[in-house]
Amino acid sequence: MTSAVKTLELLTFFSAARPEIGLSQFRRLTGRDKATTYRHLQALEDTGFVEQNPETRRYRLGPAVLQLAQLRERTVPRKTSVEIPLRALAEATGETAHVSVLSGSNLHRLHSVESHQHSTRVVIDLQILPLHATASGICALAFGPEDLMETALRNLEQFTDHTLTTAESLITATRRARDTGFGVADRSLEEEVYSLSAPIFDQSGLLAGAVSVASVATRITARLERVIQENLIAASRQITLNWGGATPEDLETRWAETLSTSPQMESAT
Repeated sequence: MTSAVKTLELLTFFSAARPEIGLSQFRRLTGRDKATTYRHLQALEDTGFVEQNPETRRYRLGPAVLQLAQLRERTVPRKTSVEIPLRALAEATGETAHVSVLSGSNLHRLHSVESHQHSTRVVIDLQILPLHATASGICALAFGPEDLMETALRNLEQFTDHTLTTAESLITATRRARDTGFGVADRSLEEEVYSLSAPIFDQSGLLAGAVSVASVATRITARLERVIQENLIAASRQITLNWGGATPEDLETRWAETLSTSPQMESAT
């Protein structure tokens, strides 16, 4: 890993739950020595990517990040084009819908919409989604670049008793996602969360991210899973179209086969 990569990697540790990070905490998170960590932070501070809170002396994201984020959205609109499909997905399923984007070997949360049909709902607050412990990650492994699996296997951190922590179990889950067209994570990141995900493509024809539904696990039934699958397909198609892509024909075939074997919804009376 080059010095530039190590420096930029520090930015990935910030999140909504951890908006400020001190030098000692950065050392623990990265496993690097104090001098090296400080040098990398100084480089980020000099370029405006981080700044120090004058009261706490901890580091937080700087104005350069905001400028680049705004430029990115203006030139490659991602977030604005998922708003309507996500709201429709959350409303149709009654659960939390979210989109993630693949950048390098990291899967970043882009946007989420919570349904208000239930008082208890899933809140998505992670900035980078673990490849091995989320439905979005499994989806990325199934439909993204092959070297993603190597990245995932290097970090099989256990979050719950259901987390996939072996190469065999992760490869099996990835194959299942490839066969069905849906990534699944059953209480693997959080004990009470069950998630389903579908891939999104852009104008390159390659995987660009994933659209997912995260539900309270106790609410999942075969029929609700069917509703989620149907609406994930619609959301994936729409977002893919919005991002200039086209849904692969073989994926459409897998979706059709999966839905043909899942429980049908009862007709309304």
